[in-house]
Amino acid sequence: MKIFNTLTHQKEEFVPIHPGEVGIYACGPTVYNYFHIGNARPFIVFDTLRRYLEHKGYKVTFVQNFTDIDDKMIKRAAEENVSVAELGDKYIEEYFKDADALGVRRASVHPRATKHIGEIIGLIKKLENKGLAYAVNGDVYFDTQAYHHYGQLITQNLEDLEAGARISVGEAKRHPMDFALWKAQKPGEPAWKSPWGMGRPGWHIECSAMSMKYLGETFDIHCGGVDLIFPHHENEIAQSEGATGKPFVHYWMHNGHINVDGEKMSKSKNNFFTVRDIAQEFDLEAVRMFMLSAHYRSPINFSREMIEQAKSSLDRLYTARDNATFLLDHAQDTQPNAQETEFMDRADEAVRRFDAAMDDDLNTADALGAIFEHVRDMNTTLTSASGKQAIQKGLDALGVMTGVLGLLNRRDGQIPEEILAMVEARQAARKAKDFKESDRLRDEITARGFILEDTPKGPKVRRA
Repeated sequence: MKIFNTLTHQKEEFVPIHPGEVGIYACGPTVYNYFHIGNARPFIVFDTLRRYLEHKGYKVTFVQNFTDIDDKMIKRAAEENVSVAELGDKYIEEYFKDADALGVRRASVHPRATKHIGEIIGLIKKLENKGLAYAVNGDVYFDTQAYHHYGQLITQNLEDLEAGARISVGEAKRHPMDFALWKAQKPGEPAWKSPWGMGRPGWHIECSAMSMKYLGETFDIHCGGVDLIFPHHENEIAQSEGATGKPFVHYWMHNGHINVDGEKMSKSKNNFFTVRDIAQEFDLEAVRMFMLSAHYRSPINFSREMIEQAKSSLDRLYTARDNATFLLDHAQDTQPNAQETEFMDRADEAVRRFDAAMDDDLNTADALGAIFEHVRDMNTTLTSASGKQAIQKGLDALGVMTGVLGLLNRRDGQIPEEILAMVEARQAARKAKDFKESDRLRDEITARGFILEDTPKGPKVRRA
């Protein structure tokens, strides 16, 4: 497998530190609100990375944090007249609701910054002892001028960035590029005891402390949105490697931006959508399908039209699966004939093409192409005369590939008992030539969101 490494700006063969095991840290949300469509992309993409590595046989430890203390949280908690801790609890619960609906699996560990204050303070003290951090009036800053490797991830000229940096009112840092590791308490803010007085951690130090606690001082993959490259991930590298003297992360992966209707998402442009907003109009599995339809490093344009297209594509997959499942239920368990054997070989080849696409820097767009080619093959090859082995092979290949992408797992294909009872009652009405009742039952089945089709093998019902 090859991964584009932001650190080296090229595709590299993925070689984990420990054979058969992979450690991944993914930057999670700041839990002061429902997360937006831009956040959803890295959650989906790197959940898919985890699934694929597990498909390849790796044991994956996947860590995704919650930032549950920062300026936005303090401001929002005051607006809602709740404590910062209560606000965090609320929006962590809401995060899981939306993430579950997007098919994003729970991480191996979901650490919260406020539960790791001891580790954060310990890391800052290491930096202070090494002359890489300095305290001023209860604040502690990382000294970028004392760390001579600053700027490993960024592609811009460091001098240009320095020229654009500034020292805000109230800050006492020595250099505009220096960043806060610890912030002295302001009136009314949550705070913890520290060697520098009551205060709270800066944003960047949280991720270094939590990732190293659960994955070690050096681990395999760190990922997040391209907007985090600078300053967040650059600062993580500086403070982590400054403290340990070891490489922090071997592979850095970053997903591209999302635009909305061709424009950058912004509240001022009224094109800012939370996932909860979108769920009022669309099945969130269609959003996942949309996110995986483009390469993760490419910018992607979100629009209702694109989600509708993704929904149609997803429906094609469900229809193929449901049709094959219906055929399987009525098939004979016979030895595969020559045509079926060739189909089964092509099903194996489809999975190989899927794997080859995913091995090429997680190319989910081409991987989806392999899935739809297999679906076309299923639709044209499998018939009511096909044997169980061929049908099962087609379904198994489809299940393996869609399982890696986190698709076809929110609708299990099962038809509710009351719908099946109506289908049976309609059959009885048709047999009794009570066509009025038969038509009434068909209309009722349709009204409840199911499609009924009469076939030589009997009635076939599926979700609309």
